[in-house]
Amino acid sequence: MGARLRIVLDQLVHVVDADQAWAALDLTAGLVATAPTGCDVEAIVPAGGEATVPGVAETRRLSLARRELAGSWQLGLVPGVGGGLIHSASLMAPLVRHDRVHQNDQTTVTVWDLRAWEAPDTLPRSVVGWQRAMLRRAAKHADAVVVPTHSIGARLSELVKLGDRIRVIPGAAPHAFGVPSDAGERRRDLSVREGYVALTGSPASLTEGFRAAIAAGAEAVVLDAPEGSEPAVVEIGAAAGLAESRIHVRGPLERDDRAALLAGAAVLVATENVSAWPWRVLEAMTLGVPVVAVSSDSHSDVIVDGGVLATVGDLADAAADAAGGGARRLSVLAADRARAFSWQGAGERVWGLHADL
Repeated sequence: MGARLRIVLDQLVHVVDADQAWAALDLTAGLVATAPTGCDVEAIVPAGGEATVPGVAETRRLSLARRELAGSWQLGLVPGVGGGLIHSASLMAPLVRHDRVHQNDQTTVTVWDLRAWEAPDTLPRSVVGWQRAMLRRAAKHADAVVVPTHSIGARLSELVKLGDRIRVIPGAAPHAFGVPSDAGERRRDLSVREGYVALTGSPASLTEGFRAAIAAGAEAVVLDAPEGSEPAVVEIGAAAGLAESRIHVRGPLERDDRAALLAGAAVLVATENVSAWPWRVLEAMTLGVPVVAVSSDSHSDVIVDGGVLATVGDLADAAADAAGGGARRLSVLAADRARAFSWQGAGERVWGLHADL
C-alpha cells in the first residue's frame, strides 16, 4: 500500500533563514524524485504560501499566515493540519501528541544549527526564544529529529533528551548550483575583482580571516554580513591590518550572485566554530573553490579531505598556501568531496526514515 509524505513548506514565505528556504524546496524535489512506487508528496503551507515544486501531488493551505502559524504551533495549537506522515525541513512543525502505533501518524523535524544555544547573540531574541521552545516541543512529540552531521547530533543530545530519535541526513548545495554565464558581470556589479579571499563567519570570528587575506596578498570579501554590520566589520578588518579599501562587505545574496562571487574567490575561509551546517563551505566545494576552515567538529564532518582544517592561529598560513601552490590540488579535492552530497540522496534517506518509524 502506498503512502503520502506531507512536508511543511513554511520557507516559501521568506521571513526565515534563506538557506533553509531553498533547502526545503530542494528537499521536496528530492522527495518527489525518489518517492517509492505508489507513494507521493503533499505540501503543507501557511496562508498565502505556494508549493512551487513540480510533482507535488497536493497542497494543504492552512488558514493562518506564517507568523501567526509559528506562534500557534509553538503553543501546540494545530487546527486544520491533520495527521499522517509529516516531515519538516526545520523546527516549524505541528508538534503535538499523536498515535504512531495505531494511526501511523508521524512527525519529524530538522535542526540545521545550534546557534540559538551556542551563539544566541547572532540571532534576533525572538528567533532564539522560538527555536528553543520548538525544540522542547520536539523533545516531547517528534518521532525523530534530523540533523545534518553526527557532531551536531551529539551536541543536540546534550541539550535535550532525544535518545535514539536523532537521525543524520546531510544537506547539499542548491540544485544545479554552478557558475552563471554572466559571472564576471555579476562580480562587477558587486564591485569586486576575482582573486580575493572570501570570508564566512560571524563578525566576531573574522579577525583571523582578514589576516588570512593579508597572508595571501589578496582583498577580502565578507559574505552574509548581517544588515547594518558593515562599519563594524570594516573596523575589525582594519584592526587586523588590512586596508579598508581592500575590504568588501556583502549581505545575503541571491543564488546566482553568490555563485559568481564564490567562483571568483582564490579561497574560501570559514572562520566560525559553531555547531551548524556550513552552507557556504559546501557551495564553494561544489564550484571547486579551495576551502580552508577553522577546525571544528561540524567542519570536519563535512569537509573531511575536501579542504584544509586549521587552528585559528594557522588559518593565515593555510589560506596563503590554498590560494597559491596548493590551489589546484585543493580545487580537485573540494569538487570530489562535494559530490558526496545531493538532495536526491537526502530525499531517499527521509523516505527511509519514515519507513523505519
